Amino acid sequence: MIAFIYDKTFEGLLTAVFDAYVRKSFPDVLLAEGEPLPLFCEETVTICSDKQKADRVWKGLEKKISKLSLSGLTVSWLSELPEIDMLLFRYIRKAIDYSKSIEMNFGDPDVLQMSKIWKKVSNERLRIMQFLRFQKAVDGTYFSAVEPIYNVLPLVLPYLNDRFGDQKWLIYDMRREYGYYYDLKEMIEVRFEQKEAHLLSGFLSEELMDENEKLFQQMWKEYFKTIAIKERINPKLHRQHLPVRFWKYMTEKQ
Repeated sequence: MIAFIYDKTFEGLLTAVFDAYVRKSFPDVLLAEGEPLPLFCEETVTICSDKQKADRVWKGLEKKISKLSLSGLTVSWLSELPEIDMLLFRYIRKAIDYSKSIEMNFGDPDVLQMSKIWKKVSNERLRIMQFLRFQKAVDGTYFSAVEPIYNVLPLVLPYLNDRFGDQKWLIYDMRREYGYYYDLKEMIEVRFEQKEAHLLSGFLSEELMDENEKLFQQMWKEYFKTIAIKERINPKLHRQHLPVRFWKYMTEKQ
């Protein structure tokens, strides 16, 4: 058994593919530094991320599969599921080795599995876009806390830039403890060593909240109640279309 040890980045994964072809030996498992080795591991190879090597693999893939499937690779990577790296490694290897495109070969278990993960991550992206709620701070910045199953914030950025490009905003992933801030000029990734209360609770405190924010929240709650038809309330269907896990940060559910 051969184990490749790398930095658990997508660039590192592509570098591992490059080095495997150079060595003409392929890993049975991909591990991060410090992870315990599996039983009967005969050889370990340390992979150092290299942008040039990663770019060469990516350019090779561009000749083998469509742009849509290339997007599927990066989207599936954001699932952060256990062994997603090994699944993508096998998919990439098959894409390179096979004379015909593999992207529609759903009889292959790796192709089928990747397509399922791709769909799940894409659906989570859509849910975040649908159920995102902002709170206005005193400095005019709009703050939103989310807790997605998958790491979909990078996939939501184009929507936010298009939909809220005229506002300053901060969207923060509570589970992964990072976010993105837009100041009307540029969008940057942010992390906080010391977390204020709203980065722990997901809600702005009264001293940080814009003076009209409470009023708008109350108006939204009243609107939400008013449009509901009591005789047609269907809690089961409601939870199906609006999963309970999103209620925590939704104004109308407070």
